[in-house]
Amino acid sequence: MPNYNRIDVSFSHGEGVWLMTDDGRRFLDFGAGIATSSLGHGHAGLTRAIAEQAAKVMHVSNLYRVPQAERLAARLVDASFGDSVFFCNSGAEANEALVKSFRKTMADEGKPERFRVICAEGAFHGRTLAMIAATGNAKYLAGFGPAVDGFDHVPFNNLNALRAAITPETAGILVEPIQGEGGVRPAYGEYLQGLRAAADEFGLLLGFDEVQCGMGRTGKLFAHEWAGVMPDAVSMAKGIGGGFPLGALVANERVAKHLVPGSHGTTYGGSPLACAAGNAVLDVVLAPGFLTQVEQVGARFQAGLEALVRRHGDVFGAVRGHGLMQGLVCLVPNGEVQTACFNEGLLAVAAGDNVLRLVPPLIVSESEIDEALVRLDGAARRCKPSLFAAAAK
Repeated sequence: MPNYNRIDVSFSHGEGVWLMTDDGRRFLDFGAGIATSSLGHGHAGLTRAIAEQAAKVMHVSNLYRVPQAERLAARLVDASFGDSVFFCNSGAEANEALVKSFRKTMADEGKPERFRVICAEGAFHGRTLAMIAATGNAKYLAGFGPAVDGFDHVPFNNLNALRAAITPETAGILVEPIQGEGGVRPAYGEYLQGLRAAADEFGLLLGFDEVQCGMGRTGKLFAHEWAGVMPDAVSMAKGIGGGFPLGALVANERVAKHLVPGSHGTTYGGSPLACAAGNAVLDVVLAPGFLTQVEQVGARFQAGLEALVRRHGDVFGAVRGHGLMQGLVCLVPNGEVQTACFNEGLLAVAAGDNVLRLVPPLIVSESEIDEALVRLDGAARRCKPSLFAAAAK
């Protein structure tokens, strides 16, 4: 179906942070399948875990115990605020589970009228009917009939607006600690702390969408950890499976205990194969020193991007992000910059607010960061406004 504008290239194989085509072209992958290929391409531990599990059993359904899922859940709980984990297949499904769990918790606590969730402007929570309503972007809602009720939107990073939006029907809050699709916009630490305080004051539930910014991308397993905040639930996907479809809802006991048998489910979620991939990713991400390395490499990348902005102030206006989730605010169309990067052999992803999103695999080295900065410099030179003016003439 024609719902994608695909770039005319296909990749035959990859090695680490590189992707190769059949005709011999090499691309430095700083898109990582939209922040999904957390261990890069052809990672020996991940591919071995998938192959070995596929040779045994791939799928049994959740009618039976799945030891691989039990192990992965235990490891996520041990490394986080959570008490329980629900596995699914995608970020949208994880966010659906989060919103359903918030509504169910309130209903079971004797407050069924509390079903609304406050979300932030500029968010992206997925493509299901409910999640495009949670996102609130008119472009994503257009043509799909009445928006699913139950979501209220307030400006991002604005605690006064959020508190003013709380009503007797409010069940909870759902915010991305770093908005990805919305333009790599980080939440202030004080803002996240204020969300927890407001939730406690009004008896609400606090959820973070960490589908893109979680799984080690900022140098901690979850981005909200930088603010020292304890949410009630967090949605995960993308990097959790290293490219294999996997999503998860991590929740505390107040929320988790209400998802009783029959209240929610999935056919594919938490399969032996998906959870083997998830465990292989955690083997790397939770290894001693790995997240520290991500933080250090990310700081080097951000400093290099800031230098790039100073050098090309007519193309780039600012850098924002954290760790290996960085965004360049563009002063020329970000699609033009993305194309220029492609022509320099660098893959990047456009985002909202005219931002170029740079989200390399977490295994990226300092030398590969430096190479990406060289290619970004070349892309910036291709995008000089004077060159566009000359081309137009």
